[in-house]
Amino acid sequence: MNDAPSPSARPRYVPGIKYILMLGALAALPAVTTDMYLPSLPAVAEDLDASRAAVQFTLSALLLGGGVGQLVIGPFSDRFGRRLPLLIGISLHTVLSILCSIAPDIGTLIGLRVLQGFFNAAAAVVAIAVIRDRFVGSDAARLLSRLMLVIGVAPLFAPTIGQIIAGTWHWRAVFYALALIGVILVAIVWKWMPETLPATVRRSRPRAGVARTYWHLLRDGQFMALAVIPGLGLGVIMSYVVGSPFVFQEGYGLSEGQFALLFAFNGCALVASAQLNASLVRRTSPARILRVAVLAQLVVAVALFAVLATGFGGLPGVIACLWLVLGTQGMIPANASVLALNNYGHMAGTAAAVIGALQSGIAGLISPVVGLLGGDAVAMGTVMVAIVAVTVLVLATGTPAYRRNGWMSLGHEPAPDAAPESA
Repeated sequence: MNDAPSPSARPRYVPGIKYILMLGALAALPAVTTDMYLPSLPAVAEDLDASRAAVQFTLSALLLGGGVGQLVIGPFSDRFGRRLPLLIGISLHTVLSILCSIAPDIGTLIGLRVLQGFFNAAAAVVAIAVIRDRFVGSDAARLLSRLMLVIGVAPLFAPTIGQIIAGTWHWRAVFYALALIGVILVAIVWKWMPETLPATVRRSRPRAGVARTYWHLLRDGQFMALAVIPGLGLGVIMSYVVGSPFVFQEGYGLSEGQFALLFAFNGCALVASAQLNASLVRRTSPARILRVAVLAQLVVAVALFAVLATGFGGLPGVIACLWLVLGTQGMIPANASVLALNNYGHMAGTAAAVIGALQSGIAGLISPVVGLLGGDAVAMGTVMVAIVAVTVLVLATGTPAYRRNGWMSLGHEPAPDAAPESA
């Protein structure tokens, strides 16, 4: 039961630039932890005498750890508020970054990356829960899209920064930089992050109650279909992320600097489409946008596979198709997440944890497949097409998005459950 006062009793909260930047920085921490390390993959393989697949699994390990972490941290944040798990998680991310920097072998590094993903998951799950604490429907979708502008800075600059750090010192120095980022985020959260979950609406339940809550969410077929979609989307991105260093540097002969610039260019696609989405949700339902975006992504993913398989169009053709695939991706996770959370504002942390766990877990399981299939361009394209096709199938069978006027019921926006404290 929700004991919070009616939303109408309080003025509507309007987030400022500082608040959006703060949430964006938190939500981007897992991406920064992945992307800053990305250009170092070949160097890590050589230094630790590890196979390509084993080194790629250090990325998957981070995602799998993050998936489990979110399932634990989500209910914790519903019980104790948003600030405490955030401070604990980022602090331990900092410690684990330092330990990663001195890992003696690939097995140790993989294990530490699992733990690092577990604890920095606090940043992602709390950022989404905070948004649901204050917003629903189109308002939430618009804010999530604006956050993509901040989150998009990770693929734009993190690989370049990581390359500069690794090139100047060593790949291990990248983890010292990640530790420094953790220290800065702890300071920002401590000073400026408001508590958005009032004590009156926190969920005090025994572990059995938490299990029942998760079981309730798992039995909600529409929620699960929508919750799976961001994970499939991250699987598309991670298939590109883990395959691209070898595809472009070894397959097309790009230097490390050229690859970093290409990665930044493709990151612009995610940022641009997210901002387009933020404008579109002012005029149309997130459900309507979502059903069009996934179909468009399937078309351009098939085109990408054809270019990779035949060589038609060469490197420019690959870049153009990749840009379009990633561009359509920027319009999918925010809308799917908002629709999934619509009816679960009273347990936003737990529901966000399920979404986040599926996102990390699915992507973590999918990303090694590129390496297992050979790690070449065709392998990367095959995995990306397969994931997008599954996304369309999930949306079509698990939700009414493609039924007659079904997107209208899917996009129904309930009133916010609680009016949190103002920042």
